[in-house]
Amino acid sequence: MLDSEIHDLSDDADYAASLQQGSASVMLCNDSTKESSSASELDGAEIVYWKDNVAIHPTQFAISGRLKLIKQGSSLFMTWIPYKGHNADTGLSDKDRNLYTIRAVPFTEIRSIRRHTPALGWQYIIVVLSSGLAHPPLYFYSGGVKEFLATIKQHVLLVRSAEDANVFLVNDFQSTLQRTLSSLELPRAVPLAHGPSNISVDESTLNENEERNDNGVNNGSVSVPQFHRRPRHKAHDPARDLSIQVLEKFSLVTKFARETTSQLFRENQTNGFNTNERRTQIQTNLDPPNSSNVAGKISDENSAVPDSQEFDNLSLVWGKPREPPLDSKEWITFLDSEGRVTDSEAMRKRIFYGGLDHELRNEVWGLLLGYYTYDSTYAEREFLKSVKKSEYENIKNQWLSISPAQAKRFTKFRERKGLIEKDVVRTDRSISFYEGDDNPNVNVLRDILLTYSFYNFDLGYCQGMSDLLSPILFVMDDESEAFWCFVALMERLGPNFNRDQNGMHSQLFALSKLVELLDSSLHNYFKQRDCLNYFFCFRWILIQFKREFEYEKTMILWEVLWTHYPSEHLHLYVCVAVLKRYRNKIMGEEMDFDSLLKFINELSGHIDLDATLRDAEALSICAGEEGAARIPPGTPPSLPVDDGSVYIQHDDEVL
Repeated sequence: MLDSEIHDLSDDADYAASLQQGSASVMLCNDSTKESSSASELDGAEIVYWKDNVAIHPTQFAISGRLKLIKQGSSLFMTWIPYKGHNADTGLSDKDRNLYTIRAVPFTEIRSIRRHTPALGWQYIIVVLSSGLAHPPLYFYSGGVKEFLATIKQHVLLVRSAEDANVFLVNDFQSTLQRTLSSLELPRAVPLAHGPSNISVDESTLNENEERNDNGVNNGSVSVPQFHRRPRHKAHDPARDLSIQVLEKFSLVTKFARETTSQLFRENQTNGFNTNERRTQIQTNLDPPNSSNVAGKISDENSAVPDSQEFDNLSLVWGKPREPPLDSKEWITFLDSEGRVTDSEAMRKRIFYGGLDHELRNEVWGLLLGYYTYDSTYAEREFLKSVKKSEYENIKNQWLSISPAQAKRFTKFRERKGLIEKDVVRTDRSISFYEGDDNPNVNVLRDILLTYSFYNFDLGYCQGMSDLLSPILFVMDDESEAFWCFVALMERLGPNFNRDQNGMHSQLFALSKLVELLDSSLHNYFKQRDCLNYFFCFRWILIQFKREFEYEKTMILWEVLWTHYPSEHLHLYVCVAVLKRYRNKIMGEEMDFDSLLKFINELSGHIDLDATLRDAEALSICAGEEGAARIPPGTPPSLPVDDGSVYIQHDDEVL
């Protein structure tokens, strides 16, 4: 028996790093064979395998369902349908249920299945399509991976990869280009973003009341209705797994590797959202008459002149002018005599339009981040500060008390400590607060990050966290206060740093849908250029534009975003606003992925914050409920949903 290789998704070559708009068309037969297919080929569909308690983790909560293998003629199909009743406690609506349903995927479209057997946790599989797209991981809470693979092997050619014993190849497909891409340590598979499918199981089968039961695996033959050739539209699953290192590697991709990546990311079918009256109205309102024309090439290669005419018009219609920062005198008007915020909505709206005087940030950031509640008094906040300081010291002492002998036997601690020490010495050293040798503030930055790695040991430390902590420590100027404000921020942004990067992928997916809604021409251009993964916006989202603006402007932007006005996901509309502002240059110069990534990186320090915030507000208002509907539930910075469910893993023999 071969030892199972233990992976986490961040190291996976098969499960990649992005979200691709649209998916390969899933069809029982193509147009050339539709007419010649006999009726007998569509009859006799049967369930050859089913398994209950198979779950996906699309955001912060698990969705359980039933996995099936369905045989029809010589074809084998896979479906996964979430339970109707069991997921009610998670707040999963029928719309969300349909969003995550996997319908009738033929094995002719599947390239490989990767099995994961963690030392702790449930076995799961990742199904990778021949297009390079991947379905979200399927976790087998009650075991059954061996039976699943064994059943597939009975109906299709399934062989173990010679390169990886945990990868099972369907029809033994493996291309030279994929090997080349793997050797470059670049992502190989893109989480599946469902497009319209020309095949579906009969409605009574797919929408059956999948009540949770303990039937387990059934390898018998159960008759089910036949497949019908009628289009079904699916929304997109948020997806997972990327890191800053991956983004940096993309900037170094050669032309050959880029072409390889394009093949793997190519979209073979349009997505499942249809044009409607509201979208037409949005396009009409946002785009001037000549916005659909591609501008001529700009001679200055380094030029980054925005498309100002379009956005001046947009701002005149919707964008409210920015206001002066909220000062101490005006701040008092939002508080009662004991320090409670009397109207938090009005306060947040005022901060959104003007930001804060720097002298107020020390007091207000804790409220915006949720460290203090709006109805807390001055006295209550001081008491909480004292209690939390003691709690912080206790957590900090956990790693301070580790002896050198213990550290030698504590690999994870040594690795995290080394990474943190390497990162803090290059974080914002041009700022006077952190500049100079032996700066004590750099040591405090290190101590807070080490303490957080013990406070949240599962998440630990990842590159980028020091960027998020730096302004908070600068503003709070107190180690304990900065730590707890950072904890509050990470409650919302922590999924950005998950090993499976589910938070990042749900945001990249939502961004692609918002661009499609608000600028279809730009969306189609990205589609033609194989840029729908939106990797070029990765740094923007991961660290909240920290490296795109000057330090002071970054603090203004963050406090504006923390107001969650007019949208909890305003940062995505900021992304759209910047892309639309430079759309003519992007399209006019016919930028491909590499040149687009280079251009986006060179925008750092050249983005007009006030204008961008006006545009983002306008876009958010214009998108309205339809824009909100295109953002998957639980997408950061939404607070994670905790359904309190507890599952027991059963041992499952390795195939």
